[in-house]
Amino acid sequence: MPSAAGGGAPGVVVGEDGLARPVWASVDPMLREYYDTEWGMPVRDERGVFERLSLEAFQSGLSWATILRKRPAFREAFAGFDPEVVADFGDDDVARLMADAGIVRNRAKVLATIRNARATLALRDDPEGDLAAYVWSFAPGDTPRPRTVAEVPTTSPESVALSKALKRKGFTFVGPTTMFALMEAIGIVDTHLLDSHRRGSSGVWTA
Repeated sequence: MPSAAGGGAPGVVVGEDGLARPVWASVDPMLREYYDTEWGMPVRDERGVFERLSLEAFQSGLSWATILRKRPAFREAFAGFDPEVVADFGDDDVARLMADAGIVRNRAKVLATIRNARATLALRDDPEGDLAAYVWSFAPGDTPRPRTVAEVPTTSPESVALSKALKRKGFTFVGPTTMFALMEAIGIVDTHLLDSHRRGSSGVWTA
């Protein structure tokens, strides 16, 4: 069983492997694997950012564990989150998705994903570049340095600005909280706790 990190910050536990993680990533093997290998690592390609933006939108109001368990089904249902394919989805595809028990069957979020795919294609003509370049252009000059989970912010001035900018570009389900979660997930900010073994692992920020 994980034990509280001796002398460490509240919310960090040391597992049997001797590595310190936040509580949310310390028990469930799936979440631990995601935390150890993926969360917070830089994602700079269009499809990768589109997938994570889409999944963050589907996560709204739900647990991330629910979305992560369904991610293989999401990828199959949404053609690997290829924005060019998803942008062409029509009524038959919406009906197919709404009948797919493997994903979150929320019509508003399904329609938002299709709309966001079309907005993603339109962004390719933007001076800032494609979706990935555009999102990364909102990177802050500094990153949070939380010692406890309670110190991890849920929004930032940059996530608010990104939310507003994407909405102007035709995106939906891109509120400031969702955009901050996206920024955490793809490495734009590092909100790993200072005592976590993952702190600074993205290479974007020093510990």
